[in-house]
Amino acid sequence: MSRTPPRQTTRQPLADRVHSALLGQLLDGSREPDEVLNLVYLAREFEVSQTPLREALARLESTGLVLREAHKGYRVAPLPSMEDLRKIMDARLVLEPALAFEAALRVTPEFLDRLAATIGHLESGAHLPGSPPLTSFLRADEQFHAAIAHQADNSFLEDAWKSFGGQAQRFRLYARTSSTAPTTTVAEHGAILEALTRRDAEGASSAIRIHIENAKVRALHDREAVATGD
Repeated sequence: MSRTPPRQTTRQPLADRVHSALLGQLLDGSREPDEVLNLVYLAREFEVSQTPLREALARLESTGLVLREAHKGYRVAPLPSMEDLRKIMDARLVLEPALAFEAALRVTPEFLDRLAATIGHLESGAHLPGSPPLTSFLRADEQFHAAIAHQADNSFLEDAWKSFGGQAQRFRLYARTSSTAPTTTVAEHGAILEALTRRDAEGASSAIRIHIENAKVRALHDREAVATGD
């Protein structure tokens, strides 16, 4: 996959642009598990100094997507084990129903439009011939959950979600077969959106819990496929 340097604009701090670009590469499979992240090469790739790179990598380290080793520097984290994945999904089952509940109390038309747009992207992929483009599917799925986490308006809960959100997605890019089940995901996201549209906090919390429980089963299936292919 091509690696595009972050666009140079005056609207976003340099470290934020580098962080966004690296995060995208980690989630779309451009950076392989255990790949060494050489600061000199990254500085050339992104046409920045090492200072914003170090800041961006430190932020990514807090998510578990990047590891830092003494005297060795940074590298891409390995894929989570089956047991780690179970724990990640269990953490989502605790956190995301609470986020959906709070988001339902703060619904705005703009928020609902954002969620509907992500579902539209998922639905478009679900009706393409053959398998949908996995990276775009995962990106839309991530954006849906990120929007809910943000709308909850609790930075501590949102940061907690960010700390493991991407970990539950990465390995799917390496699965020999995908149980992503786009049509099922579209329906589950739709049920969450319907509850949020009604401002039904309990309903939104219940709908997202069902979705995460089902996603856990699919995720473990995909992780097993990766382990089988190793």
